[in-house]
Amino acid sequence: MRKHSILLSGLIVAGLTACSGDQLNVVNLNNPDVERAFATADGIEGVIGGLGVQLNNPQRANESVNTQAKIFAGENFATVNNFGMAPRSIVPRGVLINSLGNEVQAGNLANYNSFQRIARSANNAIRAVDRLVANGSSLGSPARNARAKAFGFLILGQALGNVSLGYDSAAIITPTVGSDEVPGLSGARAVNAAAIAMLDSAIAIANSADATNGTNGFPLPGTWINGTSLSRDGFVRLARSYRARLRAGVARTPAERAAVDWQAVIADATNGITADHNIQLDPAVGWNAVYDTQQMYVVGGWHQLPMWYLGMADTSGAYDAWLAVARDNREAFLVRTPDTRWPSGATRAEQQARQSALIPPPGVYIRNRPTNDDVSGSGWGYSQYEHRRWGATRTAGNIGPYTDFSATELSMLAAEGYIRTNQIALAIPLINASRTRNGLPAIPAGTSATAPIGTLPNCVPRVPVAPNFRSTACGTVLEAMKYEKRMETAFTGYMVWFTDNRGWGDMVATTPLEWPVPNLELQARQLPIYNGTLQAPVGTYGFQ
Repeated sequence: MRKHSILLSGLIVAGLTACSGDQLNVVNLNNPDVERAFATADGIEGVIGGLGVQLNNPQRANESVNTQAKIFAGENFATVNNFGMAPRSIVPRGVLINSLGNEVQAGNLANYNSFQRIARSANNAIRAVDRLVANGSSLGSPARNARAKAFGFLILGQALGNVSLGYDSAAIITPTVGSDEVPGLSGARAVNAAAIAMLDSAIAIANSADATNGTNGFPLPGTWINGTSLSRDGFVRLARSYRARLRAGVARTPAERAAVDWQAVIADATNGITADHNIQLDPAVGWNAVYDTQQMYVVGGWHQLPMWYLGMADTSGAYDAWLAVARDNREAFLVRTPDTRWPSGATRAEQQARQSALIPPPGVYIRNRPTNDDVSGSGWGYSQYEHRRWGATRTAGNIGPYTDFSATELSMLAAEGYIRTNQIALAIPLINASRTRNGLPAIPAGTSATAPIGTLPNCVPRVPVAPNFRSTACGTVLEAMKYEKRMETAFTGYMVWFTDNRGWGDMVATTPLEWPVPNLELQARQLPIYNGTLQAPVGTYGFQ
């Protein structure tokens, strides 16, 4: 029961100190003492100010379910075994093995452990502010108290929300839970509801009269979210954006996605961020996106873009030919598309010539890699392409902006809500804003939910069609929304492709849809270890 058993550590300490015997009647300063750690105003605010980086880094870590989720969702493909990537690339996939010592044990545990620990830290900090105020003191003013508590609730909501997106169960930690209490496990939907309630609290506090009463309130210090000093309005908009993401993302099936409170999603999405929410990465001050802006830039099998979903950009017929070949015999092909986020050119040499080694031209996210860097092989995962949107950050020593929440992600959440509530006319302008910015023609006004958005061969996206799924047709408004969201959220945020493809019913058949509680946590709780058995059926595009 080492550091992995973080939820149980407080209970174990409490049990030991309750034992009789003079030898234990000594204050052991090596044991956690939350009351003492949060005894001063500076100490409390210091803990709160450090929560942002603690939340950021695990989301982008190499060892994480997020790295695995990119493979499962068809966002990434890698041939190296590191971080469970090659094992997760196998199709058919199989259940998620959770036995002690399994080969992906470290990655399965990492995010669960991190987010539950961060939730505990944020919760303790919130309770410490309340305790300080109850004792007649403060951080300096009601506004400063409100700023600290609002940020604590924002982090607490995200930490609980992130664990609800990936795992089937977790402990719900809220300010009603003492630092020495160990909650039982609750299902993902209950954890998600608690996360949304914590974001509700963040918004309510930021909007309260206290938030403007006194000095040193909003904006947030620029170190709390590195490089971003959020005003009170900006903070509320960001919290509402996360709330929209979590409401939609928790769904495990298309039926659950359809049952989302889409009116609430629309309300938040249309009152959320209006520009990309970027984090300034800088390893010197601890802010990293280790996989997305570093590790996947290493050549030799660490990253390439599979064509399951991205091939829908192609207008040349090469994607149709790729679909017509048996899955394991598919070969890399040249994508020709009017979408300017892709490299242009009628040949591979032309596409390669229009970009530098790592940094694509402005507005281009994808590069056709140098031929000498190809990893030989055939099958569904092999392609000529890599995601290089963060190339400038990579070449600057991993210092630069990283998009945690794309404004287009949020507008596509609103668009999906409008589509699902039969307000297609309101969805089309949101989708067109992204399409036309990136070289694609606008969807005509008045296009119905079931009509194609264009005509062959030049429409984007072109989606596989039943019954054989070996050829394509022009996509609908819904498919255009999905395509824009995939392009703009690739290698941003946390598990965006995974939660979307899961909820839309677009996953490759047999893909696991959630992770079990990690074996070491179950062992510490003296609960039976079990595998993750929820898997995707054959979905929208017939991928299997």
